[in-house]
Amino acid sequence: MKNRIKKTLAVILTGVLGLSVLTGCSAPGASAGEKGGKIKVASKDFTENEIVAEVYALALEDAGFEVERVFDVGSAVIHTSLESDEIDLYPEYTGTGLLSVLEKDPITDPQEVFDTVKEGYEEQFKITWLDYSQANDGQGIVVRTEVAEKYGIKTLSDLQKYATELRFASQGEFDKRADGIPALEATYGPFEWKSSKVYDNSLKYEILENDEADVAPAYTTEGKLVEEQFTLLEDDKKVWPPYNLAPVVRDEVLEANPKIEEVLNKVSAKFTTENITQLNAQVDIDGEEYSAVAKKFYDSIK
Repeated sequence: MKNRIKKTLAVILTGVLGLSVLTGCSAPGASAGEKGGKIKVASKDFTENEIVAEVYALALEDAGFEVERVFDVGSAVIHTSLESDEIDLYPEYTGTGLLSVLEKDPITDPQEVFDTVKEGYEEQFKITWLDYSQANDGQGIVVRTEVAEKYGIKTLSDLQKYATELRFASQGEFDKRADGIPALEATYGPFEWKSSKVYDNSLKYEILENDEADVAPAYTTEGKLVEEQFTLLEDDKKVWPPYNLAPVVRDEVLEANPKIEEVLNKVSAKFTTENITQLNAQVDIDGEEYSAVAKKFYDSIK
């Protein structure tokens, strides 16, 4: 609740006080397209993206750049904001770039996904993808650990074998969308659950904790996954496209400030699925402020 209130206030303040940023009317002074100009670092409106964007902002400030933070931009409009020069860079996910922005068919090899989005963004938008990190916030399946241990379930192949013994906590949409159950069954075979009930996504870990279900869809960097009672299964046949984190930057900004590439690539190399999950947990479970968590992480990798 604390983070939700904080985010709501941030959105209101951004709308009231920061209209000049989101309408392209920048404050007086050099733009980021000029050497030495202010760099507008943006984030999407959820914990993980805020943390990563703040780490990027800290690294740029440490390298001598002046940074303006434009955080909590809606996922539906942030790419357009970058295209229209309202922001200069933000953390994006290779799978999002591939499927949602470029509207390409799914690809499961991380390097091929990256190469595709890098080429596509440059050709269509004059936007550069810098190096992608090993942190992958992709689709996954979580099982209660006691259930995983009882049946020896470690992979999605294992899960398919024991589906008839397990209760599935669906979010409805997952049963129908291309990267949900249809993709799973096309690759692994039918999942004939003991039972399947639809729950709100925000309740899935509570449902599992209360022993009302055994299995649920998850994203691979969710903070609750640090808890021992949950086991994230291995996608052993690679059915899902990767969602590796990487900065996307306007070409004009990189041309005027080439040092940005070196600074951000160095930071991205430090992100892993494991440490991003831990950072998310510090905010979403422990209640720490994302900026404090980002600062602590950045200080540890300098």
